[in-house]
Amino acid sequence: MASTADIKNGAVLSIDGNLWSVIEFQHVKPGKGGAFVRTKLKNVVTGKTVDKTFNAGTKLDFENVDRRDYTYLYNDGDSFIFMNQSDYDQVQVPAAVVGDAANFMLENQSITIAMHDENPLYVELPASVVLEITYTEPGLQGDRSTGGTKGATIETGYEIQVPLFVETGTKVKVDTRTGDYLGRVND
Repeated sequence: MASTADIKNGAVLSIDGNLWSVIEFQHVKPGKGGAFVRTKLKNVVTGKTVDKTFNAGTKLDFENVDRRDYTYLYNDGDSFIFMNQSDYDQVQVPAAVVGDAANFMLENQSITIAMHDENPLYVELPASVVLEITYTEPGLQGDRSTGGTKGATIETGYEIQVPLFVETGTKVKVDTRTGDYLGRVND
């Protein structure tokens, strides 16, 4: 057991059976009354963010969460198979844990997986990835009814919105958090 004095950014706490990551914290010593720690916590599994205040000296459960680099190998239907880059062990991650990250993963891509007691918690992609457009309608010059964007299918099968000038076969940079088009990539 540790206390509020041990809180730091990135630490993972176990509160009411859930794992919460500390995003930011502040020790507060008011002129009157006892000191306390104001924190912003993010649920490791769901991503929900909450503000929580602890009295100074409160005992907290700190958890150990390993973040390891893996290589994405393949999808076998209801789970994804990854290989540990250091010892070549393979791990099976359920599709529910991978979530929306599956829309931006290509085979042999490096991925970070957070593990707690050998159970995968979440999959972390780089902030942006480069993917190729496999299909898009030709853009019509002067067509502004759609705000200058059109639908395009990327090589993972996911559909994103791109500007009218983007054509099939173009490599584009995509934000993995939102699925937004960030720009063309020249080889």
